[in-house]
Amino acid sequence: MKTVKISLNSIDKVKAFVNDVTKFDTDFDLVSGRYVIDAKSIMGIFSLDLSKVIDLNIHGEDNVDQILEVLKPYIVE
Repeated sequence: MKTVKISLNSIDKVKAFVNDVTKFDTDFDLVSGRYVIDAKSIMGIFSLDLSKVIDLNIHGEDNVDQILEVLKPYIVE
């Protein structure tokens, strides 16, 4: 499992993010405080506080580099 910090601070960013992660056959979780949400659930994402940086857990080892390349616009260093 790999964890990165992401920012989804606009509605357009959330829509694009969900479209990007659904292309992969890997499980993704968003963690904000004590809440853990399926990253492929647009309704779940909107239940989080999107003004803060969110942890994204990528469950899978096969194509992590490819996933990180696609998700680069959302990743906060």
